[in-house]
Amino acid sequence: MNISVAILGATGYTGAELIRLIESHPHFDIAHLGAHSQAGKMAGEVLPGVSGKLASMVLAASDASIPEHVQLVFTALPHGAAAESVKRALDSGMKVVDLSADFRHKSHDTYREAYGAEHPCPELFDEAVYGLTEFSRSEVASARLVANPGCYPTSTLLPLIPLLRSGLLNSEQIIVDSKSGTSGAGRSAKTSLLYCEINEGLSAYGLPRHRHTWEMEEWANGFGQQDVSIRFVPHILPMSRGMLSTLHLSGDKPETWHKTLSQTFSNEPFVNVLPEGQLPSTQGVKGSNRCDIGVAVIGVNQAVVVSCIDNLLKGASGQALQNANIMFGFEEALGLSATALWP
Repeated sequence: MNISVAILGATGYTGAELIRLIESHPHFDIAHLGAHSQAGKMAGEVLPGVSGKLASMVLAASDASIPEHVQLVFTALPHGAAAESVKRALDSGMKVVDLSADFRHKSHDTYREAYGAEHPCPELFDEAVYGLTEFSRSEVASARLVANPGCYPTSTLLPLIPLLRSGLLNSEQIIVDSKSGTSGAGRSAKTSLLYCEINEGLSAYGLPRHRHTWEMEEWANGFGQQDVSIRFVPHILPMSRGMLSTLHLSGDKPETWHKTLSQTFSNEPFVNVLPEGQLPSTQGVKGSNRCDIGVAVIGVNQAVVVSCIDNLLKGASGQALQNANIMFGFEEALGLSATALWP
């Protein structure tokens, strides 16, 4: 069974990663690549990693008609630019995995507050499934539209949700300190990402309230069944890819939290709780669709939980493919690896 696939926003980092993953997938075939400023060029001119037949594929405009035989569309477009493309694909009978932020919220008010803009297709909010795969498999399996989570929320919510469900966590004092490689900021030219501007440095951004905070709180509430307050501070590091989130948490019996996380994820192919006493690193997950989690108890009622992902894989394109596999009834690990590129 072969499924024809379109990728909109194919020349960004997440789009390029989707191309790499899907090219080796046994059931997904790339039939259409859409771009914005690079439309009309061949894919190989814009994406140095692409070769063979895909390199000679001409990039269509991101709003061009998608061939009728396409059954699955990945939209790797900026927030605000994806919604109309998503609606057109759905109206044409295609399934969609949206990697933008356009359908990650359940209300227009929350979206407006987080992104400072009106949403063009709020009628689709109720249909969209938030694709944090480990906690939404059954919903993803029957969905036409999956909203792929953001990278920071993925790294935060995976360890946070089981602890909230345990009832032992103080949900009003959650501090998340995250650090990401520069690919998380996209491929468009920005002065702040020039080599001389970012090399040998570390900077925080998005304060006083980064837009992903709304997403974290909404879905920590939705999956964890508790109202939460999260203080989130993201930082950017001079490395290409990787994300490390440190959760400073308080509550009861933190010495049991490692067991809670281990039991929750014991059968998960892409979530790995490290042995007690070990903490993860970005090098340990680079190039994989894996999330590594470590726990350090630091007091009677306090612990630090560290979560690492590759922001372009488990934080974006890898999780998107994981969701797409489930949508079409394939084994969810197809085309994905839990083994990192090391060294």
